Amino acid sequence: MKIFIDILTPKQCMLFARLSERLTKRGHEIFQTTREYREVLQLLHLKGIHVKVVGKHGGGRLLDKLKANAERTLQLTTLIEKWKPDVAVSFSSPEAARVAFGLGIPHICINDSPHAEAVARLTIPLSEMLLTPKIIPKKAWTKFGISADKIVQYNALDAWAWLKDFKPNEKILTELGLDKARLILTFRTEETFASYLLQRAQKIPIIVSTIRELLQTSRDTQVVVLPRYEGQISALKGIFHEKVVICHTTIDAASLLSFTSVFVGAGGTMTSEAVLLGVPTFSCYPEEPYLIEQYLLSKRLAIRETDPRKLAKRILETLDNLKTERKRQFDKARRLVSAFEDPVDVIVKAVEDVNPVA
Repeated sequence: MKIFIDILTPKQCMLFARLSERLTKRGHEIFQTTREYREVLQLLHLKGIHVKVVGKHGGGRLLDKLKANAERTLQLTTLIEKWKPDVAVSFSSPEAARVAFGLGIPHICINDSPHAEAVARLTIPLSEMLLTPKIIPKKAWTKFGISADKIVQYNALDAWAWLKDFKPNEKILTELGLDKARLILTFRTEETFASYLLQRAQKIPIIVSTIRELLQTSRDTQVVVLPRYEGQISALKGIFHEKVVICHTTIDAASLLSFTSVFVGAGGTMTSEAVLLGVPTFSCYPEEPYLIEQYLLSKRLAIRETDPRKLAKRILETLDNLKTERKRQFDKARRLVSAFEDPVDVIVKAVEDVNPVA
């Protein structure tokens, strides 16, 4: 089969790298695309993955997002019509779903974020099938225009696809100038440019206020921040200067998390990664908890706190009992993943079961 895969985010790089590798070994021909987006391009380069760059990220304004979407859809149409794939796969890529639908190509959609309603509305109704974690009920998806019989659920969180066989690399510590013998606090900034968070970002992000609180203590910690955008990098450097490590390029995040004492996330994927790696994890996602976060909270695998002072206090309390907290977190994570299946297995079966439209 000829399979078209569109990659839009760092998470998708990780998931689709595993998927493409498996499909290639099974004899399929793969054509992968992405867009101009700092984190994605850097991660693809880091992983040695070669793809076709088509279009660009729309940025933080709705008008710019719409224009970028329209331009990218036209560009992809020309490429995909010429290549003529049998099936298209994306993690709710609006352009991939629209082009596939328009050209009569079955589109397999993967998604774990029903709270991101804009992309769900633009992709799920156009998809032949939706693949999603089992913890997300089908009724969360049928409201977007897909029938329940077209939804395939797998018993896992998406991050398990690339973490199940993962081995951390200590090289990341040298790259960031970190001392393994000292405490490491890792923070992931919020997705301020996501359509579901536009116009809602706080003037002073929770993570910034929390780090300020922590820096006022006498605790010997190394603070690492992983921004998402160039604007966030500049702003954080202006606020903290040399007091914290600000990652200006995409790194081996899973390895960093493996050596992290405490992780604080304001989004989805890295929070799940930290949990599955057994790292004490806090979430300060600025909106109502999304379904994956609700699940992690219900299993007591993550702690939610959006008040910076309270969050800083709870981080310090965790550090005071770090050995116990890490063992407790690791044991809970191992029990959770013991029943997981590999999402890639489920996706491969779905792709190979598709009957191409003549």
